[in-house]
Amino acid sequence: MSLFDQKALLMSIHPFDLLGERMIEKLMTQMDIAYYPKETILIAPRVRAESLYIIIKGIVNETIEGELQNVYGERDSFDANSLIYGNTQSTFSVAEDLICYELPKEPFLNLLQDVESFQNYFMQDFITKHQNLKERQHQNELTPFMVSRVDEIYLHTPCFVDAMMPIKEALRQMADQDANVILVNDGDKVGIVTDTNLREKLLLSDKSRNDPIGEIATFGLISIERSDFLFNALLLFTKHGVKRLVVVDNEQIVGILEQLDLLSHFANHTHLIAASIDRAVSIDELQNAQRSLTHLVRSLTSKGVRVRYVSKLVSELNAKVYRKVFEMVLPESLHDKCALIVMGSEGRGEQILRTDQDNALIVRDGENVESYEPYMVTLNEYLLQLGFPKCNGNVMVSNPYWRNSVMGYKSKIEGWTDTLNEEALMGLSIFLDAHCVAGDEHLLDDCKTFLQQHFEGRSDIMAHLAKSALAFETPLSLIGGFVLGRAEHGSEFDIKKGGIFAIVHGIRILSLEYKIAHTNTTERIKELNNLGVFDKRFASELIEAYDTLLSIRLRFILAQKQGSNEQNYVNPKLLTKAERDLLKDAFKIVNTFKKFLTYHFHLGMVV
Repeated sequence: MSLFDQKALLMSIHPFDLLGERMIEKLMTQMDIAYYPKETILIAPRVRAESLYIIIKGIVNETIEGELQNVYGERDSFDANSLIYGNTQSTFSVAEDLICYELPKEPFLNLLQDVESFQNYFMQDFITKHQNLKERQHQNELTPFMVSRVDEIYLHTPCFVDAMMPIKEALRQMADQDANVILVNDGDKVGIVTDTNLREKLLLSDKSRNDPIGEIATFGLISIERSDFLFNALLLFTKHGVKRLVVVDNEQIVGILEQLDLLSHFANHTHLIAASIDRAVSIDELQNAQRSLTHLVRSLTSKGVRVRYVSKLVSELNAKVYRKVFEMVLPESLHDKCALIVMGSEGRGEQILRTDQDNALIVRDGENVESYEPYMVTLNEYLLQLGFPKCNGNVMVSNPYWRNSVMGYKSKIEGWTDTLNEEALMGLSIFLDAHCVAGDEHLLDDCKTFLQQHFEGRSDIMAHLAKSALAFETPLSLIGGFVLGRAEHGSEFDIKKGGIFAIVHGIRILSLEYKIAHTNTTERIKELNNLGVFDKRFASELIEAYDTLLSIRLRFILAQKQGSNEQNYVNPKLLTKAERDLLKDAFKIVNTFKKFLTYHFHLGMVV
């Protein structure tokens, strides 16, 4: 390896990338390159550390009393703690022939003294290090798109006219100002006139050019703050299927954001997928749109976009699919007499790739619920064709149990809260994440209001529901190692059971207790923080831990062969040292959250 290659390698390894180029060059004169064969003991309780090791090639295992704690590979370093504190409980042994840099103890300790950022990396407290590692792990997120705000992109100057101005004069003023749209002032309301309005309400109707412009305007503008992120603008474009947003600053309109300008700023195919879904008139056409979704997820995650942002975007697209299928199978006369709801990860807006269907139908009181059966059977069949697998628990609209009137669901809620058996607790948990994707959303609101009221003073049921969050052990040993599975998953652990479920379910029950309407886990945590249930520090830790678990889970899902159903198993040996550190810290936060639930709901008293 040339000196240039050595320098480039060292500068690519954290925290050495925090050092200046000249300091790296000086450091290289103090380091040696060493080779150690397999099974060599490098550091142990009775073998003092003399150097910091930086792996060029090979693998080193760290064990405590024979239990594996960490696996170090290319670009990892160890063991700073042994050098700083002069002792260790760990044994570091070579698992595969090792080629490494050795930085002697004295220059390493000098670096700690001379470079504050270098010292901080090795000597931070647990939480600070967790947050900094997380920030570095997602540094790719800070792309120009993700950090750009609406006011950093070109905004079109709006053309304002009075609602009573004749259409002809308004168009002349629009042309004089070289504007793309007209904003219409009508008292306290502001409307918009676009090419679509002119085509459908002027050219294709009996309107005269001398009629007031307000008569062809569309009111109910979709707006975004100029200080907001462009990603949120993309979400609004996707959700509402519009081509432009009104940009406001302190409730004053300051410009127009065009979809084309946004898409030229961040080139992905989200708008094409959304447009394809909107235009689809058959299941075959919807299938074509759906094929691009996995590519979109890979593209966004490869650019460092956080999982929770990707899931929001995917959820908006999935909602469009559900709504389109609903419109295809159900006669239009029935659309406003029922509500199609999704539950589970889809209801929480946290589904990235296809998981089991969890959907239900709420029918307006007085309507014939059974008349919806053939339509709902077809709806589930169509969703299956589109890649939404059947639910193993049969939580689908084709199942009569999940097709009810409003009164029928209220009766179910009473039954769930009175029974307290496993099926009832599962039904309650599922329904708490319900989100309306088509039809009359007020029907779901009515059911949820009843549910909230029915839980007033029912701390016994809350406790039984909350206890489920402790159903699975966190895969972390007392001395900080991962607890792996057995049999076919002997080198892996279930990340959903080990951490994700505890956060999702615990937060869900706390949200029920505090009457929080949000279904998204992150939004629920923020609202619990606002209500003083958590302090800001712990809320941030919980969000970061949850994001870590979801991100690592998604990485393993995307790496699997198509058709694999093993969506929750993670092999820690395939993670980098930084990722393993993040994951361990995330599991520690999960354990802290479990202790909080135990104390908050008095779970030690629940049988």
